[in-house]
Amino acid sequence: MKKLAFLFAILIAFSALFTGCDDSETLYVLNWGDYIDEELIGEFEEETGISVKYITMANNEEMLVKLQANDCRFDLCFPSDYIIEKLIEDDLLAEINKDNIPNMKNIDERFLDLSFDPENKYSVPYMWGTVGILYNTTMVKEPVTSWDILWDEKYADQILMYDSVRDSMGVALLKLGYSLNTRNEAEIEEAANALIEQAPLVHAYLGDSIKESMINGEGALAVVYSGDAMWCMDEEEGNPDLAFANLPTSNLWFDNIVIPKTSKNKDKAEKFIDFLCRADVAKRNTEYIGYSTPNKAALELLDDSYLEDPTYNPPAELIANYEIFSDLGEFVSVYNKHWERVKAN
Repeated sequence: MKKLAFLFAILIAFSALFTGCDDSETLYVLNWGDYIDEELIGEFEEETGISVKYITMANNEEMLVKLQANDCRFDLCFPSDYIIEKLIEDDLLAEINKDNIPNMKNIDERFLDLSFDPENKYSVPYMWGTVGILYNTTMVKEPVTSWDILWDEKYADQILMYDSVRDSMGVALLKLGYSLNTRNEAEIEEAANALIEQAPLVHAYLGDSIKESMINGEGALAVVYSGDAMWCMDEEEGNPDLAFANLPTSNLWFDNIVIPKTSKNKDKAEKFIDFLCRADVAKRNTEYIGYSTPNKAALELLDDSYLEDPTYNPPAELIANYEIFSDLGEFVSVYNKHWERVKAN
């Protein structure tokens, strides 16, 4: 009887263990690093009783691989525009029930019905911004007005680039006067050759750590997203010697929230999206992250300094000339082939 009681106790313990890991009670979220005020996650859990398992990714391509996997378990993801287009085409996303997201009314119409998800059937806007050059004013004395400066030999070993095929190849394409979405292999080869020419000047190709490197004075110039620039220039946590340049041509990007078709918690996922669209939550989130919010109700709560800052709120006439990345389909293999040549150097 003692042995039976002991075995019964073990069975109860294992049952409790697996019950505690029940996917139906946990929301699995895949997002970029430093891309949410984590205090908000705790507040959402306290308000709703829904547990959140938060996992980070390094880039869009990594996220795409995770969502394409047969054992995908994520309930919410935060991909960029061109990847959303790809996910929709591959039938990997669930349609969002907007009735469960009443706070979506707070989203500025400028950020709805964009080319990668025309009716917002599958995505809800989260953040947006531009790509530009963050530079250290103690090292760079000249005006930063062109991508050409990233090829200036006087900044050898002081240039930081993104370890991202679309971003870094995009910079080279813009420098040469080509489209970010070109499908002309001769232009892509020329862009890759330009990056190979630049390689001896590059200190490193980095991901999220590019921010810390610039704050610590390890680079004179870095290609960064505008929100990362805001974070780096923060008066309390950043480096006051840093400045950001929006250039005449660039990438205008959008990160939206999506629900994979494989989600086991679609209703809970929509509850989390609605929470993030709440004006006070979106205000705190954009203040923490530094990226521009598409939430017009949150903008009304923000200090005027945000709207007056061209890094956070670039002029409309400037970004009218910027391009949004589009999905390249099978042609992405051409980009990857030439990117491998770049990284081999």
